[in-house]
Amino acid sequence: MEINERDFFKNPFNRNEIEGLLGDKPASEMFNFKSPSFKKLGIEKDKLVDEDLIGLMLKEPRFIRRPVVRIGNNVYFSADQSVLGKLLV
Repeated sequence: MEINERDFFKNPFNRNEIEGLLGDKPASEMFNFKSPSFKKLGIEKDKLVDEDLIGLMLKEPRFIRRPVVRIGNNVYFSADQSVLGKLLV
């Protein structure tokens, strides 16, 4: 299995990449609402639509749930080691 690693703080995602990773999923699945940086904004998450969330992730990579893992056509956001271990078996 080929593994490609990317530091998206040094090499941020562009809009097309974020939209491609999301596919049919809502942007909220990729967005890290628990980020201290997001909490400092004081924005109510229920008032944000996908376009808002994508815009925030483009401006601040800390808002992206990590790690982002793509296996085949499936993308997983914030998967822990136990989840990834099951996926890779």
